[in-house]
Amino acid sequence: MRKLFFALSLVGMLMTQSLSYASTFLNSTIQDTEQQGETVEEDSMIQEAPEMGESEAVEEEVSAPAEASFTQELKKRFIEGGPGFMGIVLICLILGLAISIERIIYLNLATTNSQKLTTGVEEALSSGGVEAAKELCRNTKGPVASIFYQGLDRVNEGVESAEKAVVAYGGVQMGQLEKNVSWISLFIALAPMLGFMGTVIGMIQAFDKIEAAGDMQPSLVAGGIKVALLTTVFGLIVAIILQVFYNYIVAKIDSIVNDMEDASINLIDILVAQKK
Repeated sequence: MRKLFFALSLVGMLMTQSLSYASTFLNSTIQDTEQQGETVEEDSMIQEAPEMGESEAVEEEVSAPAEASFTQELKKRFIEGGPGFMGIVLICLILGLAISIERIIYLNLATTNSQKLTTGVEEALSSGGVEAAKELCRNTKGPVASIFYQGLDRVNEGVESAEKAVVAYGGVQMGQLEKNVSWISLFIALAPMLGFMGTVIGMIQAFDKIEAAGDMQPSLVAGGIKVALLTTVFGLIVAIILQVFYNYIVAKIDSIVNDMEDASINLIDILVAQKK
């Protein structure tokens, strides 16, 4: 019985050790497999990262020239057109834009609500007399208020004197609105003319090269024709840009002048009604 129990315990010990050895082997095998898998994944990520970095770098290299292409191309064409005529045309553009912006700001500040001002002047005349109406016009900006003030200032001399003052000062205000606008039209006409002059000079240079070489070669003519076309295109672009600003300014002046005339008529009607 003791021998049987000893044999069973020995078999159990051997099985326990074998199972422990097997489990240890399996665990080590699983850990090695996981470590190898992680290493493979890290290697693949490391390999993919440079590839992605290289692709992103290539995309950045492709996109960078695309972003700077317009300015670089514009600078290149400006230099190829020649600094002489291209510089003069550029000066026309800068001066024309400066005058246009100044006129736009002035005209926007000169725009007032003439209907509201007319109503206020009528109420001031009814309640406080001419001095109250003049004070209202003095505190209001714009050419309409200035015209009203001149008319009210001479209302004591009669309605006819007030009407003459309104008409005369209206012409002065119209001159202020149209100040420097003729310079914009000059630059609009001057820019393409300078471009056409550059075209003629470029063609003359091309024929001079042909005459000097004694042979008709495309390479000799290409440079002069390029200069001719670039100066013409640049001059036309400047004229188009300034023409847009000029038309807006003229339309704004016409609107203010019509408003001034309508308000002046209403003022004379108010003064006639007050005299009655």
